[in-house]
Amino acid sequence: MTAVTVIGAGLMGAGIAQVAAAAGYDVVLNDTSEEALARALAGIERSYGKFVEKGKMTGEDLVGAVGRITTTTDLHAADASDLIIEAVFENVEVKQQIFRQLDAIAKPEAVLATNTSAIPVTTLAAVTSRPESVVGTHFFSPVPLMRLCELVRGYKTSDQTLERAKVFAENVGKTVIVVNRDVAGFVTTRLISALAMEAVALVESGVATAEDVDTACRLGFGHAMGPLETSDLTGVDIITNASSNIYADTQDEKFAPPELLRRMVAAGDLGRKTGKGFYTYT
Repeated sequence: MTAVTVIGAGLMGAGIAQVAAAAGYDVVLNDTSEEALARALAGIERSYGKFVEKGKMTGEDLVGAVGRITTTTDLHAADASDLIIEAVFENVEVKQQIFRQLDAIAKPEAVLATNTSAIPVTTLAAVTSRPESVVGTHFFSPVPLMRLCELVRGYKTSDQTLERAKVFAENVGKTVIVVNRDVAGFVTTRLISALAMEAVALVESGVATAEDVDTACRLGFGHAMGPLETSDLTGVDIITNASSNIYADTQDEKFAPPELLRRMVAAGDLGRKTGKGFYTYT
């Protein structure tokens, strides 16, 4: 497997493209907007530059990796790829439409992957004629720094598809866990959503401050980051959407986003990317 297409030039898509190109893959980064593609490529180059400054890449490595990335707004450019990773926002209908298009465009032996953090892979695979070739490859943000990749098996995902996705994830430097049943939220999103929703509820009801809830998790449980710090890093809107998707599937109240979280999203307080979430960033 040498050719990879990543669909979606947001932080996740750009991050996946970045690690794939650094690992030697030829990458096509696709989006509907030329502006989004330009921002993504500039961000990738800045990120590579930081790795060079820290001695983790050479200048020659940087030039080579950037040279392996091409950008396009034409989805048909994915027709030669061995692996196609969808990394757009968490909307079932949008993702299903992309997979319908990929089913017609991709070569028969291609692996079709989704970076969804909460939507069952089977739901996306069902709109294709090749559900055995569809797999979840859930990377974590920021992709160049986070070591985990959650591989998710849909109801009809073949062993060969899972193995090919595993080889790719390990080649780009990730440690893999396998989710054998694609329940909504899988393993990691299910765990962080339950913890984050309870943390938000404690803050909302005045039981404790965001700082103290996070400190309790760091020092009491040995977590590297508290759940509210994690929500700010991931994106308050992202954790809200993910938990909402799990709640819609399970009707389990522990996944229902509290009013405070929904109001923060409405107000645009989305965490680090907007400068304010549970904490303020300068």
